[in-house]
Amino acid sequence: MAHPKIGNLAPNFKLQDQDGNTVELKQFKGKHPVVIFFYPKALTPGCTTQACGIRDTKAELEKRGVVVFGISPDPVARLPKFIEKHDLNFSLLSDEDHAVAEKYGCWGMKKFMGKEFMGLIRTSFIVGKDGKLVKVMDKFKTKTHHEDLLAELDALGI
Repeated sequence: MAHPKIGNLAPNFKLQDQDGNTVELKQFKGKHPVVIFFYPKALTPGCTTQACGIRDTKAELEKRGVVVFGISPDPVARLPKFIEKHDLNFSLLSDEDHAVAEKYGCWGMKKFMGKEFMGLIRTSFIVGKDGKLVKVMDKFKTKTHHEDLLAELDALGI
């Protein structure tokens, strides 16, 4: 699946957060740039490393006015455990049917330990204040994702 095109409006979504509240992307248009990072599964090592990196740069992201959402196919009930265990300071959204991941082109064939299966492909998106997609990040290490993200925001003047 292809990612949405840079320069186009980012595909809107309505998902539930860790508290069961509905979050819609378009509610941030004209107000804040948004970072959406798709991760495969809460409470797993790589996803924890990535989420903790974002947590640790939250103050810098807030200075820039950036709102961050982590999206995974986890059920809503699993998300509070991830937040509490790692003191995460941003919202996690549940995309159980992976419809949003499909819209963003990050649901596809994966390989792990010699087996192929359909799953979430770790990808991050930067959406400008105007609601348009400005960057797709699909090649990064979970350990340095937050640093790469800040560098991309700098390059974009956000």
